[in-house]
Amino acid sequence: MNDTQLPRMLDQLRTARPLRKAWPRRRAPISLAASLTVLALLAGCAGTTPSQGGASTADSAATQRGIPEQYSDWFDWSPEPDISGQDWDSINRARELAEQGHTADAIKRLEPLMARHIPPAFHEAAKYHEAGEGIEPDPTEAARLYGKAIETPSSIRGQASLNLAELYLEGDGLERNELLAFHLLNQAIDEGVERAEPVLADLLAEGGKEVGPDPERARALYERAAEGDDPRALLALAEGYSPGGWLEESPQRSTEFAKRYEQVLEARARDGDSGAMQSLAGLYAEDGLLGDQPDRRREWLVRAADAGDEDALGQAGRALMETDPQRGIALLEEAAERGDVDAMTQLGQRLIDPDQQPTHRQQAEAWLDRAIEAGSVDAMVTLGAALLEQAQRQATLTMPGLSNNPDARSSAPLPGTAMATSSDVTRGIALLERAAEQDDSLALAHLGDLYLADELIPSQPYMAVDYLARAHELGHPWATQQLGAAYLEGRGVNTDPQRARELLEQAADQGQSGARRLLGEAYLAGEAVPFHPSRGEALLKEAASAGDTTATTLLGEAYLTGPLEEDPEQGRRLLERAAGEGDAYAMVVLGRAYREGQGVGKDLDAASRWLERAQQAGHASADEAMVGVNRERGAQGNIRSLIAAAEEGHPGAMADLGRAFLSGEGLERDAAQARDWLDRAARAGHTGAKAELGELLLESDTERGMALLQQAADAGHAGARLTLGSAYLQGEHVSADPEQGLAYLRPAAESGNPHAARLLGEAYLNGNGVEADPNQAEEWLNQAAKSGDTTSEVSLGRVLLLGENGMPQDVERGETLLKDAADSGHAGAQAALGRAYLRGEGVTVDSRRGADYLLQAAQQGHSSARLALAEAYLSANGLENANREQALLWLDEVLEGDSDMALETLHELISDDIASLD
Repeated sequence: MNDTQLPRMLDQLRTARPLRKAWPRRRAPISLAASLTVLALLAGCAGTTPSQGGASTADSAATQRGIPEQYSDWFDWSPEPDISGQDWDSINRARELAEQGHTADAIKRLEPLMARHIPPAFHEAAKYHEAGEGIEPDPTEAARLYGKAIETPSSIRGQASLNLAELYLEGDGLERNELLAFHLLNQAIDEGVERAEPVLADLLAEGGKEVGPDPERARALYERAAEGDDPRALLALAEGYSPGGWLEESPQRSTEFAKRYEQVLEARARDGDSGAMQSLAGLYAEDGLLGDQPDRRREWLVRAADAGDEDALGQAGRALMETDPQRGIALLEEAAERGDVDAMTQLGQRLIDPDQQPTHRQQAEAWLDRAIEAGSVDAMVTLGAALLEQAQRQATLTMPGLSNNPDARSSAPLPGTAMATSSDVTRGIALLERAAEQDDSLALAHLGDLYLADELIPSQPYMAVDYLARAHELGHPWATQQLGAAYLEGRGVNTDPQRARELLEQAADQGQSGARRLLGEAYLAGEAVPFHPSRGEALLKEAASAGDTTATTLLGEAYLTGPLEEDPEQGRRLLERAAGEGDAYAMVVLGRAYREGQGVGKDLDAASRWLERAQQAGHASADEAMVGVNRERGAQGNIRSLIAAAEEGHPGAMADLGRAFLSGEGLERDAAQARDWLDRAARAGHTGAKAELGELLLESDTERGMALLQQAADAGHAGARLTLGSAYLQGEHVSADPEQGLAYLRPAAESGNPHAARLLGEAYLNGNGVEADPNQAEEWLNQAAKSGDTTSEVSLGRVLLLGENGMPQDVERGETLLKDAADSGHAGAQAALGRAYLRGEGVTVDSRRGADYLLQAAQQGHSSARLALAEAYLSANGLENANREQALLWLDEVLEGDSDMALETLHELISDDIASLD
């Protein structure tokens, strides 16, 4: 062996394990995952040794006391063994054999040297067993051989100590042992192995049960390693100084170290190191140290994939899905074909996603099945959820009226509908159950949602809550949100507003906009939680800002129709935004608003446009709302729209059409059609139609008429109760039953209904069905008169004027009541006053005023007023004893031809005749 061979071999033996990946990938941020998350423990113990920068404490007694006795030889001092040139030749030959792929032969070459306890031989053999190239990897045997290598001091003791420490820290194939690793790393540093510094720094930065955190020493070690541009140290310092890191926050220093790390990686990447390429991609990820730079991230992932890095294929495929989906799928397929289970799952997810068209269900299921066979829980959840979603979509499409909007406010799918026995549902549940058995939180959340929904299968709230509670404990925010909603609604658990608020607020803090929306909606409703509009408004705004379209709709509706302070413009703008994003319920709300003129100008054309869009989007309540628009058009005289609404089955429209046929408004009067449409509306449950049809049928089908009136009355229809009360009180169409009649009328009268009060008053006045009672008659007629019932004013006024029916005479009040009614155009009041003034009944005779009132009544067709005019004329002409038949005969002759002209002429004649007698 020449003079240059020994230094070369020594250098090779001191280097890092060549077959271990040298480049760390970008670790997840402190707040999210694995790398330095446990640095929160830094407030605890500072470590087992004092912080002395990079100085080793391996020789101190304190350190030695922590080493189990069976490992003491690893750290003892003893003379180095003599290693001859021939020994080095054998070691060098073994390395050459290993490089040629003859690892087993290389180990055989080393066995004689290991029998003589030559440390470099143990070290070399240990590397082969650890790397597992050419032989099966065996970390346990590698650890044993590394231990043999360091029992005796030699030139490779430091590197072997580092390699053994890393095995103990990885805990792969042997039990993790932080304390032994700590001492081994200190020894490696003492031996001058600089690569041990960042490894020890990792241990001290993280801290553990056996070795507490020591951030100061970790920082010093990292900084020493960073001076030599060690990538591990540069990355750790960049993360340490970043927000939430384990060092005092310094964005400037974090960026400085990240940039240096970037430069090191770029140099390695230019040399073809695919691991460095992947690490660069990590720097540009959404949570990367250099900020979200998707283009650069894709670039390095694709370059790593092109460089043959199988791990990068799947990542590159996913990164390309947005910009170049065709190539992205190709890369995922290549990775999946090479056995990348994550790629199989990602590919299956992409091909089965209904938002990505076209879908390829068979291919997707094939890839997901392969991933499931390989044990992928993610694939189980993906396929299970997709199968259930597919079943739900089919159920919705086959059931008219069901909305495809999960947050539809006025249409819920029918319980236990369709697909309940489909193979998709059965298999989907089975896959989710398998994943749930492995405590997959998303699978548990899906199962909770399934058993709450009562759609594909009958709901089982208690089972649902159990699934959701397990998923919540595992930290899944969607499950936390659903569990909060269960406590809010009392489904599967007792209603507990306080617990509901806690869970929904926790889910909201975890980014669930739906939780903010649910809580905001609850505050506006003021039922399960106290009414708090400002809090509800703030939460809905947060949810809407986070992209929750349903929250946008709820907020817009609250501004438009309450309970928030009215802001029609803002409400309309929010609803239009939500509708533009496809929210069908927002379209329905806008349609209703324009139909009713609520917060916006009444515009039936605009209402129709929005409701047509809602119908196209499949919202169930859109059809009913559109019928309401047609009914409104019908009310405005558009009979065609009214007929359309009636033919579409709207009970109110059918009732309106029946009334139109009855009155002849807008179409030809047709009693048969009127009864038919009222009957259809009544059978559809329309209370008003029952009341009107019942009243119509009293003359022709008394039994059914009374039955319909009874149904309407039981449903609270005031008109039906009045009709029944009058019928029972007066014995019309049914046997008289005053007690039953009063039972219908009295509650309505006591609640302020003037018609009921008049019927009661007239009954007590005339003794119809009850014993006459002037006091009660006056009380009820007075109540009705004060409520604006003119007929009651006339009845009470006439009785008070004349002092009839046992009621004390009160001329002044009686005259006032009759005048008020007459001035409002009531023909009966005009006729009563006319006769009273002509005859001097209770008032001073005033023939002209009497004739004036009689003329007004007669011109409205009041028959007794015409008769009174005729009698007055005959009396004024000396025929005071003319009887009623003579007056009527004379009146008929006078009124032949133009009756109004005849009446006015009669009035003038009477006035002149009476005036001549004065």
